[in-house]
Amino acid sequence: MSIFTPTNQIRLTNVAVVRMKRAGKRFEIACYKNKVVGWRSGVEKDLDEVLQTHSVFVNVSKGQVAKKEDLISAFGTDDQTEICKQILTKGEVQVSDKERHTQLEQMFRDIATIVADKCVNPETKRPYTVILIERAMKDIHYSVKTNKSTKQQALEVIKQLKEKMKIERAHMRLRFILPVNEGKRLKEKLKPLIKVIESEDYSQQLEIVCLIDPGCFREIDELIKKETKGKGSLEVLNLKDVEEGDEKFE
Repeated sequence: MSIFTPTNQIRLTNVAVVRMKRAGKRFEIACYKNKVVGWRSGVEKDLDEVLQTHSVFVNVSKGQVAKKEDLISAFGTDDQTEICKQILTKGEVQVSDKERHTQLEQMFRDIATIVADKCVNPETKRPYTVILIERAMKDIHYSVKTNKSTKQQALEVIKQLKEKMKIERAHMRLRFILPVNEGKRLKEKLKPLIKVIESEDYSQQLEIVCLIDPGCFREIDELIKKETKGKGSLEVLNLKDVEEGDEKFE
């Protein structure tokens, strides 16, 4: 016995639905579970790994595909792949309460892990534990945002925690080697970006070992390249200036 399936219906399983309302109508796309966050955070770049199908629906669970004229009216195009990208980026992920809770818990833990990995107590130079950072995040009532990457949110958390506890990003240790005739002038330009100068050596060229805030690395790198026309060099000696020993518990 054959079962009639309407041509405008598609049946999908194990699906995560992303929904957007446009021009008074609802549009949905069908994604693989756990892939939407990866796409939004930039970890997943292959659209085919995220979308179950490049079709736009009005109702994924019923398999009802959106009409061409409705897509053009709402999005100004009937290019379903481009519309899928828009919905994927800006739409609302439809998940069960249990799934949402699990997702938020995991993201909360991931954010705390990034913060603990990047930061130290500025007085002791020792890192904080993930458990302590999680506790501190709960104390400031930090609310996870599912539409932002964990890295972006970790930077937000660091800013907020600075108001409540002694914490800062661990410094990077760098070595600059600069042409001696430009070294002194360039050193003055670099000074505002340097936290601590640990050593200086003038001989055939100027060699400086210093600590910087990781957020300044790109600016320093570009400044040295531009000012020395490629003759200067920059070497990362340590990604994190951290005291050896047991982690600090507070």
